Amino acid sequence: MGLGSLALASLMGQRSQAANPASPTDSMAVRPGHHPARAKSVIFLFMAGGPSQLEMFDWKPELARLHGKPIPDSFLQGKRFAFMDSSFKNRSTLLGPKRVFRQHGRSGAWVSDLLPHTAQIVDDITIVKSCQTNLFNHAPAKLFMNTGSGQFGRPSMGSWLNYGIGSESQDLPGFVVLQSGPRGPRGGAVNWGSGFLPTSFQGVPLRGQGDPILNLSNPAGIDAPRQRRALDTLRDLNLQRQVATGDPEILTRIASYEMAYRMQTSAPDLMDLSSESESTLKLYGCDRQEPSFARNCLLARRLVERGVRFVQLYHTNWDSHGGPGETLEDDFPKRCRETDQGCAALVRDLQAHGLLDSTIVVWGGEFGRTPMGESRDKTGRNHHIDAFTMWFAGGGIPGGQVIGETDELGFNSVSDRAHVHDIHATLLHQLGLDHERLTFRFQGRDYRLTDIHGELIKGLVG
Repeated sequence: MGLGSLALASLMGQRSQAANPASPTDSMAVRPGHHPARAKSVIFLFMAGGPSQLEMFDWKPELARLHGKPIPDSFLQGKRFAFMDSSFKNRSTLLGPKRVFRQHGRSGAWVSDLLPHTAQIVDDITIVKSCQTNLFNHAPAKLFMNTGSGQFGRPSMGSWLNYGIGSESQDLPGFVVLQSGPRGPRGGAVNWGSGFLPTSFQGVPLRGQGDPILNLSNPAGIDAPRQRRALDTLRDLNLQRQVATGDPEILTRIASYEMAYRMQTSAPDLMDLSSESESTLKLYGCDRQEPSFARNCLLARRLVERGVRFVQLYHTNWDSHGGPGETLEDDFPKRCRETDQGCAALVRDLQAHGLLDSTIVVWGGEFGRTPMGESRDKTGRNHHIDAFTMWFAGGGIPGGQVIGETDELGFNSVSDRAHVHDIHATLLHQLGLDHERLTFRFQGRDYRLTDIHGELIKGLVG
């Protein structure tokens, strides 16, 4: 076997699985983790903009009782907030929730009337009300939730996962991004970038209309045999350059061309929902053609069916300061209606297809919202990093639980705190990876997703 054949065998995932599971020159071939995994894939339902936990999951009767009164100074000492003027006008009066909350399921989880579909699956999910993060503005906080750092250039969680254990999909990227809502998430592509890892591990956005990926189709006059000859010639030239320079990124480039070639068939097939039943479409509340968050949820199930390791859905805009387009009275309920049915349907559909046991579903945003209101045109809340809610399902995570508590106003997490680094460590653990051992040496030091932090969240570890 010649040098070119050996290199291509590596690229096509035919190397022995005895290879170093954290080798940066390996392809997307499946690799063993550090310990037996409970899950094989992740679907992250990212509610971009910071959804208010106080309108959805964290029912606070005392906050409702004290509506309109100043927050006690003891809560504010030593705290920093975004948009300081609007936060502290009128001495930061408390804003009571205006939604109706009820308890649901065996766990007795509190869920508001904004989420009737989610309320029906509380026995299948674990709600964590004590999440915390470090950064209080949107773009850096999204980056932190995705990469474990507020600095540009760090790999995202999906990239780390594919770097660690590869992907089972031969014809689709191991990390796929789907977007919906009025605009893209703040920060854009850095949220699903591979940072200093090889670029083959970065997320690939799929479009809801037209070609799934821009420039994927052949131009007029280029048939399949001609394209194959061109790719083979380009591969041989790249291999010669790789032998001469030893640059592993050249192998990544070859792999990307080969993946794009295969995706000319696999991506359109993925987006074609003609094989999905009317009952499935009704479950999600989506159309076969019309782009929506619910349709993206159905596509997420189809992606993990095809072996994709990490799927991330972004839906905007959950920002709720009270200005135009960002009110808790009108706009926040719209976001809930756009997402509630799709989220619940995804959990149920994964169960029906026997995929929930091997797929972790994560719901959440980059931070939460304060119990104080803002002085804007209508009702809103400010960014808050000390207490917010996320939920998790599947992948060995026990359902029907509520983990963590906040104080009587929902201001601070007071038990079972779950920092972003802890969430990352726990997700990696469920997928067979030790967050302290999953490292990459870059510019003279070893980096990891959790930096020097991270503890497993006991209630989530199955």
